[in-house]
Amino acid sequence: MIEIQTNTDYLAIAKTLAAEFGTTAIERDRIGGTPRQERDRIRESGLLKLIIPTTYGGIGENWITTFKISRELAKTDSSISHIYSYHNLSVIIAHLLGSPEQKHYFYTETVRQNWFWCNALNPLDRRTFLSREEDHFRLNGVKSFCSGSKDSDILPITATHKETGDFLVLAIPTRRAGIIIQDDWDNIGQRQTDSGSIKFENVIVYPDEIFSNRSRNQKPFSTFRSLLTQLNLANIYLGIAQGAFEAAKGYTLPSSRPWLTSGVSSASEDPYILRHYGELWVALQSAEALADKAAEIVQTAWQQEWDLSAKLRGECAIAIATAKVAATRTGLDVTNRIFEVMGTRSTHSQYGFDRYWRNLRTFTLHDPLDYKLQDIGNWALNNEFPQPNFYS
Repeated sequence: MIEIQTNTDYLAIAKTLAAEFGTTAIERDRIGGTPRQERDRIRESGLLKLIIPTTYGGIGENWITTFKISRELAKTDSSISHIYSYHNLSVIIAHLLGSPEQKHYFYTETVRQNWFWCNALNPLDRRTFLSREEDHFRLNGVKSFCSGSKDSDILPITATHKETGDFLVLAIPTRRAGIIIQDDWDNIGQRQTDSGSIKFENVIVYPDEIFSNRSRNQKPFSTFRSLLTQLNLANIYLGIAQGAFEAAKGYTLPSSRPWLTSGVSSASEDPYILRHYGELWVALQSAEALADKAAEIVQTAWQQEWDLSAKLRGECAIAIATAKVAATRTGLDVTNRIFEVMGTRSTHSQYGFDRYWRNLRTFTLHDPLDYKLQDIGNWALNNEFPQPNFYS
């Protein structure tokens, strides 16, 4: 068991876990399903309380380190990074949308019970409904793309109030009666994220599990989770690309061959292989610099909390969108071009190098890059920030 103590290097812990997960990543990618053993290792590490403030018993780490941890895990296993990072994005929901009492409860209970949160919000899927019943509610419907739902402890969900039409966010225990997690995630990438659907059949929901802090829900800080989500995606994309680059190096040096007309005896001297590596390196360094810059702006904004201005939020949105565009384009290029520097033999299934592209291609479809570019263009030309919503 990895102990979490004062002044612990949490990024070093993530690197240790990433190395461990990497030894089975190829086989687990083939199998799919739930990475239960790896989730348990994260539970044991203490990292489930990473972003929870020390006031509530958490570690109180900043977002800069948190995103670097997502990136580090993604280098060897982007499914694990996906699941763990969404825990951090979900555990703060009461902080942003709840009352002080809800914030205290969900933070302290997460620490006390070592809860693993998942992500069942998916605000684009409006098929879940809340109905009033005496002093509580009933939840019915279906929600898709519920990442990390299996083996989780808490489900954050969006649902429409049947009587009022209000669109609400709530959090309930995963194992509550009437919750049916479907085994229907079978995509080409991110195969161990359990991002399938959930059915809710007359599930009881108590009022204190519904977040409705209306006195603050129009402030910029209440919409901050969408920004964190977008920057988290950028860091996972970047981590996948960095992992692919390192894997390619590990294969090229001992196994790749120079082209027969290159005039050199080893792949490490082939001029075109060197050119590819040079181009990929420059692109990765650029994407990393943009991601780190965005993380610094985000951390500054997070510390403002309810005093956060619309201007600073807008600056965050542009910095994050820029980083995400760079990470997406660079990542898709890197995960495709690594085969050009490795050669035909590298396509053998035993190496699993294709998983980098499959994972990235699947995950980068989270939301259209074209709309991020439109937001950036509107800022660059017209000095207009994106309008806050669930995705920007």
